[in-house]
Amino acid sequence: MADKSHWKGSDKYICDPELAQAFHMARTLGMPLLVEGEPGTGKTELPLQYAKSLKLDLFVYPVGSKSNVEQFVAKFDHVKYLRDSQIEVLNSQREEKGLRKKLSTGGRSTENLDDYILTGPAANAYASPNSVLLIDEIDKAPREFPNDLLYALSHRKFVLPESGKVLEVSEAEMPAIVITSNREQELPTAFKGRCIYHYIQFPDPDTMQAIVNKHYPKANTELVRLAIDLFYQLRKLKLERAPSTRELLNWLKYLQTFSKGKSLKMINNLSGIGALVKTQVDLQRVERSNIINSNSGTDG
Repeated sequence: MADKSHWKGSDKYICDPELAQAFHMARTLGMPLLVEGEPGTGKTELPLQYAKSLKLDLFVYPVGSKSNVEQFVAKFDHVKYLRDSQIEVLNSQREEKGLRKKLSTGGRSTENLDDYILTGPAANAYASPNSVLLIDEIDKAPREFPNDLLYALSHRKFVLPESGKVLEVSEAEMPAIVITSNREQELPTAFKGRCIYHYIQFPDPDTMQAIVNKHYPKANTELVRLAIDLFYQLRKLKLERAPSTRELLNWLKYLQTFSKGKSLKMINNLSGIGALVKTQVDLQRVERSNIINSNSGTDG
């Protein structure tokens, strides 16, 4: 039976009460959880850390502009089927000639169509009770992709190609499905209706401090405080691309490779700012701001 515990996070992931409730509701009802929010708010990490902390099987489908249900669920290997059909004909001819040695099909039989079905992450998750399935950044997919998932999400079943085999899962054993979106395009209303919805707000400074402490519990407190302060100053500049949590963690990881004194001076000088600011326009905006002057006055 699928896990229905009220998961509240792990030693590497802070799951706020509202997100924890939405995730619990989705798993209890056997429905997908659709999570939206800014990049770096922990959408993708939710199912990854959940699966890791409970040691559950994890299946991931990173969505792209050419994604389709065949890739996601299963596809029939027509090339391999045709090749094996030819091998079977050749083996029959060899047998007629009295040749004992047969050409191998790798144990496959053209009479068993299931031998030629290549299962994707969805089919594998449905076949693995108490597993976790991540559909990452579904807003990048063609519009028909979420629409094509409506039947499977509503009826908890997939029909495998060619063989017509039905892969079905009960509500009790439905995988924990998390679908993330950065809102690059609006998802169909009918699709959203099949999901439990939650929007992750960007962490406030106190929450960000807690996140950093989970990842770097031994980091220098002054270094972390200054880095977080600068991070939020940058976000207030309304940059084209605001820095995310992941980028702050990467910057701190880099800063910690230096001595305390040098790392503090690096923050004051905005050294390594490329970890946080990712466009030329934004770099120019930072240079025109008073952040550099305000940080240069800090005693390192």
